[in-house]
Amino acid sequence: MDEKGFKLGDDAILLQPIQRTGKTFYLTLFSLIAVILWAAGAYIYQYRDGLGVTGLSRPIYWGVYITNFVFFIGISHAGTLISAILRLAKAEWRRSITRSAEVITVLVLFFGVGNILMDLGRPDRMLNILQYPHLQSPLLWDVLSISVYLTASSVYLYLPLIPDIAILRDHGGRYQWFYRIFALGWSGTERQHHLLERGIAFMAILVIPVAVSVHTVVSFVFAMTIQPMWHSAIFGPYFVCGAIFSGIAALIVAMNLIRKVYHLEDYLRPVHFNNLGILLLVMTLLWFYFTFTEYLTTFYGGEPIHMTIFWMKFTGKFAPYFWGMFLFCFIIPLPILSFSKTRTPFGTLIASISVIIGMWVERFVIVVPTLANPRLPNEAVLYFPTWVEWSVFAGCVSFFILLYMIFTKFFPIVSIWEVREGREKSMAEVQERIKTYLPGIGVE
Repeated sequence: MDEKGFKLGDDAILLQPIQRTGKTFYLTLFSLIAVILWAAGAYIYQYRDGLGVTGLSRPIYWGVYITNFVFFIGISHAGTLISAILRLAKAEWRRSITRSAEVITVLVLFFGVGNILMDLGRPDRMLNILQYPHLQSPLLWDVLSISVYLTASSVYLYLPLIPDIAILRDHGGRYQWFYRIFALGWSGTERQHHLLERGIAFMAILVIPVAVSVHTVVSFVFAMTIQPMWHSAIFGPYFVCGAIFSGIAALIVAMNLIRKVYHLEDYLRPVHFNNLGILLLVMTLLWFYFTFTEYLTTFYGGEPIHMTIFWMKFTGKFAPYFWGMFLFCFIIPLPILSFSKTRTPFGTLIASISVIIGMWVERFVIVVPTLANPRLPNEAVLYFPTWVEWSVFAGCVSFFILLYMIFTKFFPIVSIWEVREGREKSMAEVQERIKTYLPGIGVE
């Protein structure tokens, strides 16, 4: 029985991941823990012996870790930004997917910040930015914007969880005391629902500009320098576009896994993947537009230091990365997403995996070539990530998956109350909404 005394009925399947744990879960759990422990050992080795065990050196002081930072912060846009836009647009098909999106945001932000700490060599130096802040520093802007984003995203995730936590509280079980605390006395009254909906609407409006500002500020870490091919006004919108692009792709991958593992085919239907596939197609074209504009502007400018990096990407030693980025971000996903017959759960999964790979490579192509060609004369240095950096990256991905799995063992990954509300109220609400804007239909 739920908090109103109604039976869950068909929605009981949404509680099965919490109530039952199979062997596959434990096998995956131990596999992920093994990778995490390996990554922890690699980091301890780096902490003890210094950053010399990585491929970093002067002048290439940023590599995989900063690439990971931008990559993970970008993926975080899968949750609050997409969810908030769909909520405000009152897209009814959002009800089954919003929570799986919002969880991604809150969890993945920690790994973006964590990679910054690993890149420092001495994590204690992170405190310097708090002890000796300089408002003119984009690094301080990063700290402030990400902190606000994490706080807003956590609140935005928690508010829609409250009614479902109350359902778990009323079903009893081992963690009933835990659910009782976090249900905040929810009883499902009309007044509580009204306050909850107002709170969610307010947070939905708030997180959109916050999310956009976060990746804009991340781009400022590059664009506010005078490094060749970084000092560009287009970096702000370019980074935001890339963040939404990779965020949607990460959401589609997560939804495919949830759908398959927890047998939620009735909740995560082909229409959800088709609609997200259309959004991903739009972002594919936008990504191509920004990429083409950036390099076209550089080419027409013809500044020698910029052109050196330009040709290194197009025909030089970074060409495999550059054209690989173009292949994964555009050539592969475009034909898959352009046709409704291939915008299936499997088709969008292939396109999304391609986009995720491509967007990681894109961040690498932004970071490393510029540092390999500084304005001041320097001997040629090649950067190759070592096993330490790849191990830490694998550990971050594994840790994120582990936390996501653990979340699904404590909370429904599909919002029960929102799905039920959609069945009970949405048909009438949609009809009333149509009357307000379609001509020829009278409004009483």
